[in-house]
Amino acid sequence: MQAYILLDRSGSMQSLWVEALSSVNAFAKELANKKDGPAVDSHVTLAIFDEQAGLQFDVLRRKQPALHWETVTDKEATPRGMTPLLDAMVRLIALAESDNPDKAVIVVMTDGQENASREVKREGVKAALDRVKAKGWEVVFLGANFDNISDADSVGVGGSKQMAMSAGTMNESMSRLAKKARSYASMAPGAAPIEFDQEDRAVAKEANIKNKA
Repeated sequence: MQAYILLDRSGSMQSLWVEALSSVNAFAKELANKKDGPAVDSHVTLAIFDEQAGLQFDVLRRKQPALHWETVTDKEATPRGMTPLLDAMVRLIALAESDNPDKAVIVVMTDGQENASREVKREGVKAALDRVKAKGWEVVFLGANFDNISDADSVGVGGSKQMAMSAGTMNESMSRLAKKARSYASMAPGAAPIEFDQEDRAVAKEANIKNKA
């Protein structure tokens, strides 16, 4: 299984940046866990994005085995710029399609809404995601201390695959997502999809964010 994580590095992520990177490490660590649940051969690609005179899309880890994950830190990149979310999603999907694995999980993590894309419109992202879903791949959308995930709705990512995470809960939430990814990877085609349940949302303290809205 290939996991592809798209992480927003726009300036507003500053207060959450260290925790966001730590949660990516927690995700990779849990994917490699052989003691709790099914063991799977999994690799992780991590890309970060922002806008600096156009889309800046940097791949920090490319198809790295989860078992040998190199911890990512804030020394490798810092938040800046705006949020060309649509452009970045299409770029990540293109990476995944070039790999064309049998099973893939695409994780998008952002703390804000699209505000800077130039290369593609929502219809183009939806078409790309439709291709991905037709392959049986999973796509989830995570709001980092952010609940207004209308961008996910607009490109066809359903509510059961969206979740808002409060600050302080991201590591555990990403670990739980990795467990779901392992289960997905070990199942036959057409098995239960990855979805966030009420327990996941309680762990993420999603209600706290909704109450602030």
